[in-house]
Amino acid sequence: MGKLFRNDRGAAIIELALVAPVLALMTIGIVDMSNAYSRKLGLEQGAQRAIEKIMQTTQDETVDDTLKAEAVCQVNGTNTDGSCKTSPITTSNVTVAHRLECIDSGGTVTVHTDPTVDCTTGQTQRTYISVTVTDNYAPMFPIHFAGLNSSDHTYHLSATAGMRTQ
Repeated sequence: MGKLFRNDRGAAIIELALVAPVLALMTIGIVDMSNAYSRKLGLEQGAQRAIEKIMQTTQDETVDDTLKAEAVCQVNGTNTDGSCKTSPITTSNVTVAHRLECIDSGGTVTVHTDPTVDCTTGQTQRTYISVTVTDNYAPMFPIHFAGLNSSDHTYHLSATAGMRTQ
């Protein structure tokens, strides 16, 4: 019996059996988080490209509608005929926000989010516009990492881009 305990044949396969699940779990997690990060990067690029088109609006659509349509087109890509794909996001995933800062002579800043408001006479104004694109990422494997929303088992992704317009 003593010979059996001193025999180390097969020890490597036992060690591999103990370590392999941990390595597999780490690999799966890295792949899943990489996919989620890639999706978020796509949202960021789509929001940024949409905000770059702010000066290219037409008389047919409002600035908000143009920005929403462009963000959807940039994130989803285009079909072979040049039209925008309709998934995975829609215009309901895109929010356009306006911000007006009125600065009086004393340096006090008043912020308005209604684009129809104007600053009073004597105030300096600065206007900003931002585009926020949201999406959900469902992981390939039901492994729960930080940031996973437990109610729908997805990662909620969001990207915002903005610029000063005046």
